Amino acid sequence: MQKVSAIVIAGREEKNIADCLESLRWADEIVVVNSESNDRTVEIARQFTDKIFIRKWEGYASQKRFSLQQATNEWVLSIDADERVSPELCSEILSLDFSKADGFYIPRRNYFLGRVIRSCGWSPDYQLRLFKKSKTSVTDRHVHEGFAVDGKKDYLKSELIHYTHSTISGTLDKINEYSALEAQEKAGRVRMTGAKIFFKPLWAFIQHFIMRRGFTDGVSGLMVSIIHAMTKTQVYMKIWEMQNDRKKR
Repeated sequence: MQKVSAIVIAGREEKNIADCLESLRWADEIVVVNSESNDRTVEIARQFTDKIFIRKWEGYASQKRFSLQQATNEWVLSIDADERVSPELCSEILSLDFSKADGFYIPRRNYFLGRVIRSCGWSPDYQLRLFKKSKTSVTDRHVHEGFAVDGKKDYLKSELIHYTHSTISGTLDKINEYSALEAQEKAGRVRMTGAKIFFKPLWAFIQHFIMRRGFTDGVSGLMVSIIHAMTKTQVYMKIWEMQNDRKKR
């Protein structure tokens, strides 16, 4: 068994952090990097680890890169505050033959308003989250950042639990934030038109609800598909806004 450091970035996560860190008690080290906030995230995290860093928010990629640097073990597991290591995943990691690869993809079980979503491309939703520190870098993106492993990759079978959308109001806050970041990332290389603003979100909905079988998850699948289309609508509208603001200068 290799020693494993678990890393978590957080900010205003007092509702999630206890359950997240409880699912990591088996790890040899837990590192929490918290952005400046006025809630109880740090206070709660201290019940589980003394390796807590307060760091000004500089974006998802920057926070994850910093957290990776703080890990002292060669093997690192990265999870978010709204994720949990299932008992099955814990057992699989504890009995894992680490010599098989330099990084492992883990399937995620994604929840929407308390219901598991198995359609819309949300399952098995493999994420590269367990890896050798010396072989790993963080992809430098504004949103949907991730880890890149220079070496062999393999797959685990047990799931990481992800409570991604617990309320509609929280979801709307998330898509406003993420769409702004995605728009910033794409504004310089995508020319936005009225036709794209109309047809691309429509196509995004069709992809999720029809082609990725969102209809099989009933109303939940319908709402997930609509939210996906809403996110794309905001991205394209924000790109259009940025590009037209530049023309006025």
